[in-house]
Amino acid sequence: MTLTFYKYQGTGNDFVIIDNRESILSKNNTKLFARLCDRKFGIGADGLMLLELPQNEEDDFTMVYFNADGNESSMCGNGGRCLVAFAAFLGIVKNKAVFTAIDGKHEAVLDEGLVHLQMQDVSTIEKYENHLFLDTGSPHHVEMVKNITDYDVFNEGKRIRSGNPYYEKGSNVNFVEKINENEFAVRTYERGVEDETLSCGTGVTAVALSMYETKLTSGQEIRVNTQGGELKVTFKKTKEGYREIFLIGPAEQVFKGEISC
Repeated sequence: MTLTFYKYQGTGNDFVIIDNRESILSKNNTKLFARLCDRKFGIGADGLMLLELPQNEEDDFTMVYFNADGNESSMCGNGGRCLVAFAAFLGIVKNKAVFTAIDGKHEAVLDEGLVHLQMQDVSTIEKYENHLFLDTGSPHHVEMVKNITDYDVFNEGKRIRSGNPYYEKGSNVNFVEKINENEFAVRTYERGVEDETLSCGTGVTAVALSMYETKLTSGQEIRVNTQGGELKVTFKKTKEGYREIFLIGPAEQVFKGEISC
C-alpha cells in the first residue's frame, strides 16, 4: 500500500499526520507507526497522528496520537495545535475548531499564523522539595535547574523518567530556568520518544502553571522558550485550580509525501 502523509512541526516538535477519515489504517498497527516515526528507516518524527471522523455531533474531527515508539499516548499539546492547522489545510475548519482527544474535548482558534489550543483544566499540582508533578493531559515532572543550556537533559531525564515514584508508567521530565518575571526556558525529556525533544506542549503548559504555583511569577501570561522556539501559555487561577488554559504558538506544514508500507 502507498500511504499519503503530511509532516508538521510546532516549535520543532515534529509529527507525521495521516488523514484517516476513511479508516485506511488500523489503530492497532503500532509496528507501522513506530517505523514511520523512525528517523533512520522511516519518515522521522516525535509522534504520529491520525485525523479521524468526529465521534460527537459538536466536534469537527477526532485526534488519535501515537508516540514515536508506536504506542497510543496521552495528550500532546503541540500535536493538537498541528492537527488543528492540518484540519484547516483540509478545509474541515476555518478559524475555529472543536475536537476530542484521549483526554477529552478541546477548542482551538487560529489567529495570524498561531494556534491557540485550550488545554484541560488542572485542579491539582503536587509540590515536593525539589520538584512539582502535575497532569496537563500528560504527566509532567517539573524541576528548576541552573545553566540549562549545558544541563545533561538526556541522562538526568532518563533517570527520573522511570525512577521513584514513576517507575514503569513513567513521566515526562521538564528542566526549567527563569529568565525574567514572565519568561522561562525549558528543556524536556519525553517518555515514548525516550529522548529530549525540541519542544513539548503539555510540558510547556505544566511549566507555566508550576512557575505560578511556586510564586516564581505573578503573571498569568507566560512566555516559555523551548529549544525549538517560543510558546505562550495563558490561564486563570481560581479557587478550583487553573482554568481557561491556552497553549499558543505556530504550527507549520513541512512537506507532503508518499511511502510504501
